[in-house]
Order: sequence, then C-alpha cells, then structure tokens
Amino acid sequence: MQRLKERLLWAWRIVSTPAGTLSLGFLTLGGFIGGVMFWGAFNTALEVTNTEKFCTSCHEMRDNVYQELTHTIHFSNRSGVRASCPDCHVPHNWTDKIARKMQASKEVWGKIFGTIDTRRKFLDKRLELAQHEWARLKANDSLECRNCHSSVAMDLTRQTQRAAEIHTRYLLSGKATCIDCHKGIAHELPNMQGIAPGWQVLPELRGEQLPQSSAVDALDRYVKASHAGLPIEAMTLD
Repeated sequence: MQRLKERLLWAWRIVSTPAGTLSLGFLTLGGFIGGVMFWGAFNTALEVTNTEKFCTSCHEMRDNVYQELTHTIHFSNRSGVRASCPDCHVPHNWTDKIARKMQASKEVWGKIFGTIDTRRKFLDKRLELAQHEWARLKANDSLECRNCHSSVAMDLTRQTQRAAEIHTRYLLSGKATCIDCHKGIAHELPNMQGIAPGWQVLPELRGEQLPQSSAVDALDRYVKASHAGLPIEAMTLD
C-alpha cells in the first residue's frame, strides 16, 4: 500500500509540475487547443445522440413507438415537413438538452436489464411511459411543440369553430398547453380508462341532440350492456 501511495505521489508531481523548458504562452496555447478539441468532440458525440438513427438503433424504440410514428401526420403530410424523435423529445436549448440527457441516462439501465425488451412488456408499461412524457411537456409548457407551432402565428380563421374557440380560450390565455389536448398526436394512446380527456367540447358548441342520435346512443348502450352480460332489463332502448 505504501509503495502504491508513493507511485501516485510521483505521478502527481510530474503532472502538476510545469515543464522548465516550455514557456507559459506555449502551455496556455496548448491548453486552449486541447480544450477546443475536447469541446468539439463532446458536441459531436452529443449531436450523434440527437439523431433519429441513434434513437431507433435499439429494437425497443424501432419496433414500437417508431412504427407508430410512421402512421401519423408528423411523419408524412402534404407539406413534406417531418418531425423526428429528437424534435419532440430533446430540448433545443443547450442547458435543457444536457439536463434531459442526464435524465435519459436511466434508459441505458433499462436496456441492459430488458425493462421493455418485448412487445408485451412495452404495452404493460405504455401508460407509465406516456404519463412521464405528458408530465414533462406539461412542466415546460409544451416547449418542444412550440419550437415548430407558434400560437401567435396561428390563423384562427382557417381552423374549425371548435378548435378556434378552444385555442382562444385556453391556449392563448395560458390556461392550458398543447399536451393537455393533443395526447396521442404522434404515438398510439395507452388504455385511457379512468383518465379524464384533455379537452371537452364547450357547452355552447355542442348543439342540440337530434332524435336520431338518441336512438343511436340507446342502441350503443344496448350493445355495451349485452357484451357486459347485464340482465335483459338493462338493455332497454328507451
């Protein structure tokens, strides 16, 4: 142990003692160049992890959420603008990006121990995973959504009456944020039983219930009661 301690002290003296033959300017320049090289290598590696190719390099993402994304308007649309994984899941600001990377490091742990290495495991944890992401977007006021969708640039006259009313009352006033209403916009929703929807049609926009819809609703209740195995008395159409 004593010999190891002496060797460490000897190595530290060599590293910490300035060279007698090198000038202070040379050492400063060398340190600056070394710092630039380290910073460039760090940022290059960071940007590699911010690509869709990197995100889908593991089968857990490629075979589950990525396949769902390919069927949505964020992947294919008339304007040809495509949102990739990091556009929605990685903040653009550098400090926020680093914090997100540190949070996501636990996914490496999940990969090693096979937390969601099968489709069944993924489906079992879908709600939990979705709730984590909803909470993150709620906390940062849907920052990643707003990187592309600006509320001040919305042309409300080109939206449906319902959308324009809801955006005016809740989004523009700051009472709600994008993720409150637009869950499942890029991936399939988990089982939402017992979870309140993010939006409700305003009472004044619901209109009057037509007689035909009453009959359809009654038939729907009949079918649901039949599937649930309820007694005949519960299957009335009135």
